[in-house]
Order: sequence, then structure tokens, then C-alpha cells
Amino acid sequence: MNAKDYMDREARYGAHNYHPLPVVLERGEGIFVWDTDGKRYFDFLSAYSAVNQGHCHPKIVKAMTDQAHKLALTSRAFYNDVLGEWEEFVTHYFGYDKVLPMNTGAEADETALKLCRKWAYMKKGIPDGEAKIIVCDGNFHGRTITIVSLSNDPESYGGYGPFTPGFIRIPYNDIPALEKALEDPHVAGFLVEPIQGEAGVYVPDEGYLRKAFELCKAHKVLFMADEVQTGIARTGKLLACDHEGVRPDVLILGKALGGGMMPVSCVLADDEIMLCIRPGEHGSTFGGNPIAAKVSIAALEVVRDEKLAENAENLGKIFREKIRQIPSDRIDLVRGKGLLNAVVIKPKNGKTAWDVCLKMRDKGLLAKPTHQHIIRFAPPLVINKVELMQAIGLIENTFAELD
Repeated sequence: MNAKDYMDREARYGAHNYHPLPVVLERGEGIFVWDTDGKRYFDFLSAYSAVNQGHCHPKIVKAMTDQAHKLALTSRAFYNDVLGEWEEFVTHYFGYDKVLPMNTGAEADETALKLCRKWAYMKKGIPDGEAKIIVCDGNFHGRTITIVSLSNDPESYGGYGPFTPGFIRIPYNDIPALEKALEDPHVAGFLVEPIQGEAGVYVPDEGYLRKAFELCKAHKVLFMADEVQTGIARTGKLLACDHEGVRPDVLILGKALGGGMMPVSCVLADDEIMLCIRPGEHGSTFGGNPIAAKVSIAALEVVRDEKLAENAENLGKIFREKIRQIPSDRIDLVRGKGLLNAVVIKPKNGKTAWDVCLKMRDKGLLAKPTHQHIIRFAPPLVINKVELMQAIGLIENTFAELD
């Protein structure tokens, strides 16, 4: 089979809910992936930041295969000898009393929303069924009916109504709007991405997260940080909230928590919040399974031991500086933190961000548009300076040719 055969087979038998870049991958190692013709590419998407530790990291692969030979799944109907180990490791790693394991980022966000409402009725005294949660324009928290109810992107919510009530949407990076919304005594929580990834790597003003957190505290409202994409060292700190010294009341993690090997997500909170959910009130058959637990421990050890946050911080500054120096009037803006960055481009000669990504693919670098005019660049955090400079050279050559 050739590449077209693989793509045609997906189109024939799979739902058409994605529009992939036309490249068929069959192998990955570190920061590189190879297609079915053996061509090597720099991976500058990292599976939307799920592969922070690099493709097929040997330590994570070993943890996965070792456990797969022993015990894969018990469900939560029984105890197993690995889950408690993971729970202790993760709560100490991030500094919370309790953790609730799930699988995907969307499930973790749903868990946080349910937890917030439970807390509102049990602890804050909001009348049952009247709790409200504040969210932001431009958000992307997942694809469930409730989560698309929070969205103002027609591609996310269009055709999926009726929608889940109980949410107040305000502009992102707007403290006065948050202050006004918090005047409602039935507000229980504020769900926010420290950086809006899918919206185009929008970085809020310095101090926004800190001020929002303080306002939530003053109104006895839970500050809930969706760090599914921004967490696990991606932005140059373990968590993006760490840039402003904010400790969320509810922390939502996923993607790189599973080291790019399998879906692992979780919600972290202290006892006063987490223990509002009691036995039988929430769960997941696969959440916290033994393989996921071992994989996640190894993934987090790699982040710590290989100092991936520090690497992301240092190389992110170099990336933004070098991209800004590219002599192209097609580049309008470069923004980001750590190794989560975006280049906003101006339309020129009918070429969009998609066309730029196709040209970069031809040169051996894979990235993906997040809108017609925005390209996200997020390589695995194991990349080194030499490799980064090689990749920047490919990006620069792409713009030179298009200009």
C-alpha cells in the first residue's frame, strides 16, 4: 500500500470528523516520526502536547510492557496493587490531598464540573440545581455535549443542541467581566485555561491568573484550571499556573500525563472539595487501570529527571526570538510560553496557514493550523538546541520559498 491507499481506506471506513495533514506515519522516536515511505519529520505538534516526553520513550515503554504482562485491568470494583502507588505519587508530585483518575481530557473536565457542582450544594449552600460555572470565550475543554455547551465556536457546538444550562460565558483575559459575573451568589466555579491552546495559543496578560484566583477566593468560588494541554512542563513550568504562583482549587490534567502511550487524565483537589463525591457517584471502568498507573508514574519521572520544564523554558525563548527574526512580511505575530507557541500569519497570494503547513511537511517538519491564519508549534520537550535550530531553519526556508 502507498500513502494514498492508507488515506483512502480511512476515508472509506472512518467517520469524517477530522481533516488530517496528508502524511501517513508509521513510526516515532524522540522528536521524530517517519512516514510509510521512510521519510523522517520533526514532529512539531506532539499529538497536541500529549507526547511531551517524546515518542516511545524507552522508560515509559518498559513501564507499559512490564505491567501489561502482569495485570491490565480490574475495573474499580476491586483494589489492585498499583493504583494506590500512582495516587500517592501524583498527589505528592502536584501537592494535593486527593486525585480522581479518568482517561481523557474531556472526561477530566466533566469530572471537574460535576465536582464543582457537588461542592456548591454540599459546602457553599447554593440551592440544588442552581449552581453556575463561569467559562471563557475561546475555550476548548473537549467534545461532550456539556462541554460544547460552554463553547462560542460554531464548529464545536453547531448542530448539537439543546445545550446544558448553568454556565456563564465571559471574555477571556477580562478581569472586569469576571468581577461582574462573580456578583451572582449562585456562582460555584470558574473554569479557565491558563493559555488557550486551541484558540491559537492565546497568552493572557501577566497577572490575569493571579487576579482571577484572588477574586474567586474572595467570593468563595472554585478556581478550576484546565491544564490538559498546558500542564506537564509544556510552558516552561510544571504547570502554566506556576508562572503566577497560582495553586488551583481544582487541577485538571491529561495528555502528557500518559506519556504519549495511552490516555490518562485526572482531577486533583484537596479533601474539602474532593470528598464531596462519594462511592457510586462517579467513576470510570478504565480510569486508574494498572497499566495507566505505571505509565503515568514513568511519564512524570521522565519530566522531572530529564528537567523538561527547564528545557522548554530555555528553548521556548530561543524559538520565539528566532522566528521573529525571519524576514517575512507573511509573519504577523509570534506568541507563546515555553514550547507552546503560535505564529499568526497574514494571508498572501491566497495562501493560508494550511498551505504553510503543507510546505513545511515537504521540507520535513510537521505542524498543524489551529485556524486559517494560525500555526501552533509544540515539539516534544526532549528536543535539544541543535535540533531546534535545524527545525527553525526548515521553517525559515518554508517562508522564504512562499514569499
